[in-house]
Amino acid sequence: MKSRILIIGACGQIGTELTAALRKRFGTDKVVASDIREGDEAMMAGGHFELLDATDYNAVEDVIFSYKVDTVYLMAAMLSAIAEKFPSKAWDLNMNSLFHVLNLAKEGKVRKVFWPSSIAVFGETTPSTNTPQTTVMEPSTVYGISKQTGERWCEYYHNKYGIDVRSIRYPGLISYTTEPGGGTTDYAVDIYHRALKHGEYRCFLQEGTTLPMMYMDDAIRATIGIMDADPADVKIRSSYNLAGVSYAPEEVVESIQKHLPDFKIAYEPDFRQAIADSWPQSIDDSMAQKDWGWSHEFDLDAITEIMLNNLKSRYA
Repeated sequence: MKSRILIIGACGQIGTELTAALRKRFGTDKVVASDIREGDEAMMAGGHFELLDATDYNAVEDVIFSYKVDTVYLMAAMLSAIAEKFPSKAWDLNMNSLFHVLNLAKEGKVRKVFWPSSIAVFGETTPSTNTPQTTVMEPSTVYGISKQTGERWCEYYHNKYGIDVRSIRYPGLISYTTEPGGGTTDYAVDIYHRALKHGEYRCFLQEGTTLPMMYMDDAIRATIGIMDADPADVKIRSSYNLAGVSYAPEEVVESIQKHLPDFKIAYEPDFRQAIADSWPQSIDDSMAQKDWGWSHEFDLDAITEIMLNNLKSRYA
């Protein structure tokens, strides 16, 4: 009887914490972590781990067969800022890895698939405030194009072949566990590190750039939540909007200054500003709330307190 979960891209920002959460819930024997590189000590010592290239169909198939995998979380991706520098590599990783997993599901070798999308699917023509679930999508980045395309393929495979594939559009994610991974919203993680290490931060986005953000615990809870939902309740098979809290860099500064009054920021926007300008400022996730009971828990001040408290020992 197939029973194991495979996480592809387990060493990334989301994958690291998702792996820990799934191991805690289901037991170390039931979860297989994999990535193209080895993880940290906790990852490697905590359960099954396989070196795996997500673009290698046969290798993915072998791991699924060897461990009798039932469910796949495909977290491997090249993020927005890095993808702009390596568009062909980003497309290859982001799209072919998805095709491999969807085709393995089509062949009956996997029962259920999770694939993450992103607010990067939206573009400058999208309504930027309370962005609706269904709206104009004209992404202007390599990452956004790959995610929009992936959404269409997920929906197609569900409608055409009955694949139980589920997805959410992550906003910017905040975590103290892993280092920033090359995304446009990474300033909202790096700023806490710099505040503690240097007492100042040079921000690659300009003041007033409001973006949707979410604390990682909320994101992990949403990921597991949609996978727990009854198939009949998952009515959207492209990807669900997901919202946490929206804010601009200066609001993070004000939140940090409640703990570190001398913290300073300088604004030096670079190419990532154009990416941020093409994304929504806030998200309407009422469909996720209605269909499978989603709600976020952490606001900005709660995120700041958690980030600073957990990073203090690193920079003491």
